[in-house]
Amino acid sequence: MVNLTARMQIMKNMIDQGQYFSINRARQYGKTTTLRALSQYLGEDCTVVSLDFQKMSYLDFENESAFVNGLAREISKKIRQAVDVPDGTRYRLQEIAQEKHSRIKMAEIFDCFSEWCGQSVKPVVLMVDEVDTATNNQVFLDFLAQLRASYLDRDAVPTFQSVILAGVYDVRNIQRKLRPQKEHKQNSPWNIAAAFRVDMSFSADEIAAMLAEYEGDHHTGMDIGEMSGLIYTFTSGYPYLVSSLCKYMDEELEGTDGFPDKHHAWTRKGFMEAEKLLVNENNTLFQSLTGKLTDYPELRSLLYGLLFMGRPIPYVPQNPYIDVAAMFGFIKNDQGTAVISNRIFESVLYNLFISEEFATSKMYDAGVQERNQFIVDGQLDMRRILETFIETFDYLYGDEDETFLEDAGRRYFMLFLKPIINGIGNCYVEPQTRNRERMDLVIAYRGQQYIVELKVWCGNAYHERGEKQLSDYLDYFHLKKGYMLSFNFNRKKTIGIREIVLGDKVLVEAVV
Repeated sequence: MVNLTARMQIMKNMIDQGQYFSINRARQYGKTTTLRALSQYLGEDCTVVSLDFQKMSYLDFENESAFVNGLAREISKKIRQAVDVPDGTRYRLQEIAQEKHSRIKMAEIFDCFSEWCGQSVKPVVLMVDEVDTATNNQVFLDFLAQLRASYLDRDAVPTFQSVILAGVYDVRNIQRKLRPQKEHKQNSPWNIAAAFRVDMSFSADEIAAMLAEYEGDHHTGMDIGEMSGLIYTFTSGYPYLVSSLCKYMDEELEGTDGFPDKHHAWTRKGFMEAEKLLVNENNTLFQSLTGKLTDYPELRSLLYGLLFMGRPIPYVPQNPYIDVAAMFGFIKNDQGTAVISNRIFESVLYNLFISEEFATSKMYDAGVQERNQFIVDGQLDMRRILETFIETFDYLYGDEDETFLEDAGRRYFMLFLKPIINGIGNCYVEPQTRNRERMDLVIAYRGQQYIVELKVWCGNAYHERGEKQLSDYLDYFHLKKGYMLSFNFNRKKTIGIREIVLGDKVLVEAVV
């Protein structure tokens, strides 16, 4: 596991200051793990009551009395073995849990909380995980309102030292979902929450420390710096993705073709195989992400524009589409610009969007029909792929207008490529090169990598700069051959392929 001590100390400082706060992160971002680690870290300094709203049933949120009964029941379970809870508190919570629904009110359990906190020798901290379970219920808003009232009166009436709510949705915005349209207001019942700015992603150094601990046990001979760099580059430290890639290399690759042992699994080749397996996995995280595209059509349009058209979109958190995309983990803020959060998500989204066109795409059909000719001695013949793409593209779309081709050209190349590498290879886009003029595609196939720069022709000077950029990019990957596919709308263009030599490298340039 990654060492979480630094995060724990920051959160403990917030608790010591009596702050109430929310941990809002995307699915499987380590929220539950963090709460459990924090509970252990607080140790003997606090009495921690850690709840999970998923353990409360739908009927527990039906009305105020049912909620109070359910809440008292769950807290009673949690403090059953605790030695530092007053007997009077135990008895009163059990009593509330058994009260008839029609008789119990929210104020009664908060009176119990106040009495408990006033008698407790230690500060009492309340943690609630999976608050999303309750966000569609008015009774939950009432619960938040009572917590806020207790927080505001804390100088006069004993209450929790700190309250921590964890979930995907920001509970400060819940009232937007619950109030009738005419009553939309911005005075959230959780507006007393302190800003939670703890970075919960894993840095390359933290991943390296975790791998060093693993290497001490397993002695694989891995290059820890290279492996931690690869993992971070593809995941941007998203905890679930980091763990999944490591799990594949540790548990799944050993004994498979090309990976007879852990020494071979923990290599760049093993990493690329693990990345391919992860991207093609239908796990709950990816299901949750792609499901949001149906729930939020505007989100689909935003992501599609980022991926295929290179539209620069400012990161403005007040924009509801940006806010939703960030909340669900699709995008992040990169120096004021919205970008896809990590390469794994990019690949999953590319595959999804492209797959939606399989049934009707003539370009995809062409790739399917021609794919056998593109594999030579187990490797891709990229020159032949580009030649055939040019012929097919010109035949199918040569008469389309410039706007259509500029927006669709790169997508069509990926549609053509997909059936050729499907099941064996994978591809991703280098994020720093994605714009309306240029996009670098990295194709991984049977342990080999191929770099294809997809670009819109913007004149000879720009083209020559592109050649230099591609040459420099090949140095990064330690490759001597690269490929460039240019979409040229000049009527006097010459369609075809040529090879040019730049220093010690060969660039194969294709013009559509």
